[in-house]
Amino acid sequence: MRKVIGAAFVSLDGVMQAPGLPTEDPTGDFKLGGWLAKYFDGAVGERVDALFAEPFDLLLGRRTYDIFAAYWPFVEGENKGIGERFDRAAKFVVTRGEQPLDWQNSHRLADLDALARTRRGEGPSLVIQGSGTFYPQILAAGLIDRLVLMTFPVVLGSGKRLFGEGTPPRSMRMVEHQFTPTGAVIAEYEPSGEVEPGSLDATGKASRAELERREKIAEGAW
Repeated sequence: MRKVIGAAFVSLDGVMQAPGLPTEDPTGDFKLGGWLAKYFDGAVGERVDALFAEPFDLLLGRRTYDIFAAYWPFVEGENKGIGERFDRAAKFVVTRGEQPLDWQNSHRLADLDALARTRRGEGPSLVIQGSGTFYPQILAAGLIDRLVLMTFPVVLGSGKRLFGEGTPPRSMRMVEHQFTPTGAVIAEYEPSGEVEPGSLDATGKASRAELERREKIAEGAW
């Protein structure tokens, strides 16, 4: 069975939109595209290289696919190597639309059931890049095996967030982490089940004021 690995560049407030280029994805009137460039140091580059060092296929949403297909097959210079790897890799695109997928070795997945079947098959890991709308759905469906988050010291205020509307509550277990010279935190997580609420109150005793507050909550008056 394949593994599904999500890899994302995010701001401190969870925005992952258009990290690479000012013109990458201006939807929603997003004006801060290219916010990652200032923080992309050698350590981040090494971690990205490691992510794609082993055989992989790409798992993309339609919008990210279109962004990638217009850039990576034609890139030159220092990014040409990763562009060639993306070009050779299979691209699995989750989309209900019928628009053609012209980039070589591209495959349409109509829904999460199709993704689950692909995941159960043979082949390399499926690596998600961008495609932020995926995460609530695949987390709920139990289709993500590892999450590589590269979090940078910037607050963007608005934009597409990694875990947006519809995200189910889940616990995650950190399996690896590092810090980079520009202040990025690179951490890897694996899903570890449901959220288990508890209490940090060692006494277990509630004051009269606390009991009154709870009553107001129950009555909808708080």
